Amino acid sequence: ALQWLKRYGDPYAISIVDIDGKVGIDYGVYGVPETYVIDKKGIIRHKQIGPVTVDSLEKTIIPLIKELQQQA
Repeated sequence: ALQWLKRYGDPYAISIVDIDGKVGIDYGVYGVPETYVIDKKGIIRHKQIGPVTVDSLEKTIIPLIKELQQQA
């Protein structure tokens, strides 16, 4: 995990625990795992259904996070 953080940085501004599942239902979760990238306005910019892979990180998630950070 530390090597990953050194390579890519820490993209997590906020992590949410949804114990009773109500927040997930509000966002349209219908399977697990699901990963979301949500912008500062609360708009879902990416929804990853299923496990996050190295490929999805490198091709989609990390570039999107970097793009959103530049817009800040």
